[in-house]
Amino acid sequence: MRLETYRTLWGDTRPWADSIAEARAEGFDGIEGRIPDLQNLPTCREALLATGAPYIAIALTGGGVVPRQEASLEDHLADLDVALARAALLAPRFVNVLGGNDRWPAAKQAEFISRAMAIGRTHDLILSFETHRARLCATPWVALDVVAQVPDALFTADISHWVVGCERLLDDPCDDFSAFIARVHHVQARVGYDQGPQVSHPGAPEHAAALHFHQDFWRSIWMDQARRGYACTTLTPECGPDGYTHTLPFTNLPVANRHAMNRWLLDAQRRSFAGCFPAPSPTRSF
Repeated sequence: MRLETYRTLWGDTRPWADSIAEARAEGFDGIEGRIPDLQNLPTCREALLATGAPYIAIALTGGGVVPRQEASLEDHLADLDVALARAALLAPRFVNVLGGNDRWPAAKQAEFISRAMAIGRTHDLILSFETHRARLCATPWVALDVVAQVPDALFTADISHWVVGCERLLDDPCDDFSAFIARVHHVQARVGYDQGPQVSHPGAPEHAAALHFHQDFWRSIWMDQARRGYACTTLTPECGPDGYTHTLPFTNLPVANRHAMNRWLLDAQRRSFAGCFPAPSPTRSF
């Protein structure tokens, strides 16, 4: 199985041509970011076509990252339909859906996912539903309930949200996430800890336990994907701005560079992946 890596466009407002060039220079295969609006769609499409870079689209429903609380199920589905129509023009590898509302019961979340997949099929797009605070599958316990109700759905694992939401690393002998792992399509790699969704730096020794937990979880996903016959798996290191990167008081200066942290995760996950799937030795000819 091959590891395909994506550079997040979270917080990157530059033209996509510049972002793709930088991503390629840093060793990423492609980019992952929100579906552009109609005004910027042509230039974004041109950048993808000119470079051949693969793209993972992100569709938000019901508002921003935190949805409007009054938005109904129908509102979320209508937003998704409009977003997917734009996404289809960019031929994404798949669409990562940041949808729904964590206030919905599991049955309603499952209904959204089921109906969303039907909309995705009309646009000929694969959908992967992200685990995220304030959104669908905000906790692992709800996620396990939802997964059981939508047997054909695929999921994006951003388990840093689960760690901070549950206020612990989910490594108790009682914690069995095999049913979820068996449905993961994409990994967003960020290391959370018991009091936040992003450690100060994933390589810092004080966060070694959190890093090892996340890496073990990601390796479990890769091994299960290999069992399912995946020829390629996708991963996006996703250390981000917006309060995720730790800052110093009064000055608000970041304690670490988020792009450097994502490059660190890129290298670390490549080594981790190689440990799971070592390259075959070259065949000698005599």
